[in-house]
Amino acid sequence: MTLTAVALNCTLNPTPAESSTELLAQQVLDALAEHHVTGSMVRVVDHDVRPGVDLDMGEGDAWPGIREQVMASDILVLATPTWLGQHSSVCQRVLERLDAELSEKDDEGRLQTYGKVAVVVVVGNEDGAHHVSAVCFQALNDVGFTIPAGGVTYWNGEAMHGTDFKDLPETPDAVASTTKTLAANAAHLAGLLAANAYPPSADG
Repeated sequence: MTLTAVALNCTLNPTPAESSTELLAQQVLDALAEHHVTGSMVRVVDHDVRPGVDLDMGEGDAWPGIREQVMASDILVLATPTWLGQHSSVCQRVLERLDAELSEKDDEGRLQTYGKVAVVVVVGNEDGAHHVSAVCFQALNDVGFTIPAGGVTYWNGEAMHGTDFKDLPETPDAVASTTKTLAANAAHLAGLLAANAYPPSADG
């Protein structure tokens, strides 16, 4: 079975700036590739994603094109840095735009995101990854995505320190192991859901 993934990199830094978030998100895509999942990356800040909760916020809005990539994929990798102990404003914009999926249903009343798996990537130089992943998990589940066991990988530098993930000489073993587990579980779950759809909605 051929599966696909798209990573939405919610760094605040536009291309060509280096991005720790992109580095760890790419490691997730590389780990997914070991399970025959083809992946791509979108740096959201490079695109004019308008504020709002509709599928299309009008002329110039880049979200409809990004949404097409999300809807064409089996796995969404939502990757965010941590700022002030929170997910980035770009990540919040993505979550707000995904709110429109609550109105998009198939002929059997299921959200069109049903059957799609979502995982989260968090980087930062302070603690907060558990809080950020909890917020993202709840939002993603609200709009129809399924979260696998071990659905987050993250790196936090020690408190009061300025080292970024991209500046480490190598990826810590614990992060690499967690990323591999995330990829294995996400690919497994996506395969199961692709072969066995959720039942029709009771209120469909």
